[in-house]
Amino acid sequence: MGYNPTAMATLYLVATPIGNLEDISQRALRILGEVRLIAAEDTRRTRRLLTAYGIRASLTSYYEHNRKSKLPYLLGRLEQEDIALVSDAGMPGISDPGCELVRAAIERGIPVIAIPGPSVLPTALAVSGLPAGQFVYLGFLPRKKGERKRLLGSIDTEQRTIVALEAPHRLLASLTDVEEILGDREIAVCRELTKVHEEVFRGTVSEAKAHFSQPRGEFTLVIEGHSGEVREVGVTGFIREELLRLRREGIPAKEALAQLGSTTRLPKNLLYKAWLELP
Repeated sequence: MGYNPTAMATLYLVATPIGNLEDISQRALRILGEVRLIAAEDTRRTRRLLTAYGIRASLTSYYEHNRKSKLPYLLGRLEQEDIALVSDAGMPGISDPGCELVRAAIERGIPVIAIPGPSVLPTALAVSGLPAGQFVYLGFLPRKKGERKRLLGSIDTEQRTIVALEAPHRLLASLTDVEEILGDREIAVCRELTKVHEEVFRGTVSEAKAHFSQPRGEFTLVIEGHSGEVREVGVTGFIREELLRLRREGIPAKEALAQLGSTTRLPKNLLYKAWLELP
C-alpha cells in the first residue's frame, strides 16, 4: 500500500469508534497503519485513537470549515497514494463533510472502499425498541427554530421511524418542537452511546423533556412514526403557522395548499378548511 506507480490509489472510508475504542475492527487498524496519510475531521481525537493502538501515521485536518480549500490537496495526494478518511466518530461521509471528497474521488475514477464498523445510526435504532425495518434519517436537526419546525412539519405524517441527531444545548428546544408538531409520541433518547455514561431513555416526548432537565453529552433521537390517523394538531398548530406565513407572502390559496399538501400529505380539504379559518 502507500505509493504505487503501477496501481491507482484508493480512498478508504474507515469507520472509527463512536465512543468505546475497543469497537474498532482489525481491518480498520490495518488500513490506518498502512496508508501514508489520514484525513481526519478532528486530528486530536484521531491521534488519541492511533496512539492507543501504536499507529504512527501522518494526519491532516479535513472538516466543515476547510473542506473546500483542502479538497484539491487531498485529490492531488490521491493521484500518488492511498488515503484513509475518518470522521469524529462512526462512518465518514454521513452527516459530515466527507461526502464531498467521496463524490470528487468517484468523479475522477478513484476507487472508494468503505471499511465498515461502528455507527450511531444502527446502534440507536437497535436499542430503541421502535420498529427498525424502515426508517427516515434526518441527520442533525436545524439549529434555527423556524427551520427545525418546518422540517418536522414536512414529516408530520411519516409512518416510518424517524432518527435525528441533536446537541445537548438544543435538546430541550428540539423536544419541545417535536411534541408540538409531531405530538407526544414514543421516543428513545440515546445519550453517549458506547461511552461510560451511556443512557437510553424510552418513553414519551413529554417524559423525555422532564427527564433530561440538564442534558449533557451527544444525543440520538429515535422517534415513533405517525400512526396513520390525521391529528388535528397537525392542522391547528404548525400547519396554521405555515399557512399564515404563505398568505403574508402573497401566495395564492391554491398554490399554498398545493405546497403544503406535497410536504405534509394532509388532505386538501383539511388544509382548505384551515386556510378559511385564518384570522
